[in-house]
Order: sequence, then C-alpha cells, then structure tokens
Amino acid sequence: MALAQGLLGTTGEPVEFSWTVDDVLLYALAVGAGHDDPLGELAFTTDNTDGVGPAVLPTYANIITRGSRIPLGDFDPALLVHAEQGFRLHAPLPVEGRATTTSTVTGVFDKGRGALVRTEAEAVDAATGQPLATTVQSVFIGGEGGFGGPRGSSGPSPVPESAPDHIVGYTTAPGQALLYRLTGDRNPLHTDPAFARRGGFDRPILHGMCTYGFTARALLATVCDGDPARFRGMDARFTRPVLPGAELTVSVWRDGAGAWFRTTSGGETVLDRGRLDIG
Repeated sequence: MALAQGLLGTTGEPVEFSWTVDDVLLYALAVGAGHDDPLGELAFTTDNTDGVGPAVLPTYANIITRGSRIPLGDFDPALLVHAEQGFRLHAPLPVEGRATTTSTVTGVFDKGRGALVRTEAEAVDAATGQPLATTVQSVFIGGEGGFGGPRGSSGPSPVPESAPDHIVGYTTAPGQALLYRLTGDRNPLHTDPAFARRGGFDRPILHGMCTYGFTARALLATVCDGDPARFRGMDARFTRPVLPGAELTVSVWRDGAGAWFRTTSGGETVLDRGRLDIG
C-alpha cells in the first residue's frame, strides 16, 4: 500500500457530467434547504412556484466536478479524509446542463503522519466550451507521510476573533447522511459502521460537503441576500467531523469583498479558514 509516485502535475482524462432540475432540487434538500422552514427557500427546492426559481445553490459546482478523479495510489480508503474545499463560479449555474471536467494534481505535501494531496478541477459547458466553475480539493491520507516532500503552508486562521456580524444556526437531521449520499457520494464512511471504525470513528459521520452546503446556505442568506448570482466563490478547511443530527452554528464576518466565516458544532470548530467572495 502506498501513495502513487509522480502525482504532482498529473492530469486526468476529461469526464462528462450532466444534471437536471431534479438533481439540483435534491441537492438543496440534502444540504438542509426547507428543513426548518419549508417555504423559506422555494427558489432552490421547487420548480413550479409562481414568481420564484428554480435556481441552483452555488455549491452544486462541487457536485459537477466531483466525478473527475485521479488515482492517488493503493491505500486503505478508510484513511482518506476531506481536508479542504474551494470553488469559483465563472457564471451562475444553469438548472440543467452538461459539463466536461478535467482535473490536475497541483500539490503533494508531506504532513508527517500522512500526505495531503491537492487537486484542481476545471468544468466547462460541454456544448459551448464556456467555463462554468473551478474547484480545488485537498484530501489527507493517513499513514502516507514521511516521504520527504514539502510540508506546505501553515499559520493561524485568518478568520477574525471579534464578534461576528451574523450568527446562523441549523440542526442537521439524524438521517442527513442517508439523504446527502443520494447526490452521488456513496462513501461508506457515512453509512457503514464497520468502515467508519476502520477510519477511527465510533460511528458513521456526516459528509463534510454536507456541512459545507449548510454553511453556504447561511452565507447566501446573510451576505448575498439570497441571490446566488452574487455568490462567486467559497473556501474552507475541514477541522473536525460532524455527526448526523448535530447542530451547526455559522458565524460570519463581513468585509468589502465578501466575508470570513467559521462553522462550529457542540462548541468545536468543524469548518475553519472560511472565505466567501461575492460580486
């Protein structure tokens, strides 16, 4: 078992992904839209409500590019965890479409007890070639460090320590991971107790990208006034797992170009170094 050699700079074959309005509605429900207030986010949860929507939650960009993968080596998949995620939109996402995505490994870092691998994916409209979105994902693979590579940058979180401008609270459902997996992420870490124990968890955990989607909804509501066209990009680091059924608190600090944010659960930070860019 080992991390693949020569990963840095590796580019995968283009992958196509298509979606319909039903897919984007399901995604919105999977990240909690309509859970607390069924009438509160109808633009994202319905396609036949007079005068609203349908519209796509900006974080759906990460679903579009998710299938573009590069083999990282032969290791226990239970030891791979999502570490960071970011994306930039080049235009608001259509409610249905077809994209071509190409991924490239842009960083391989030696973290001692494991390896951090960063991949950038570019999605373009399959029919026109127009850019849709760029996503950046980092994964941490336990036990694959010590190969003598660069450690990568580090430092204190840039998120302010002052009182936030907004605080938004959500409660995830006990079955939230069962719903989110229907968006295409069937990683057994989120449903299989034995697999979760192999990864060092007492029970299956919530998808980090589900927490990410809940957080994006808070940013969309508070900073973007509910307008997805203003939501240009988002970055965050996953710092702790969240269990299905847990409460989430999103703290938001506005600035001129967007906002900083941090998400906590049970008093512990679960998303940190959060940055929202708006237009």
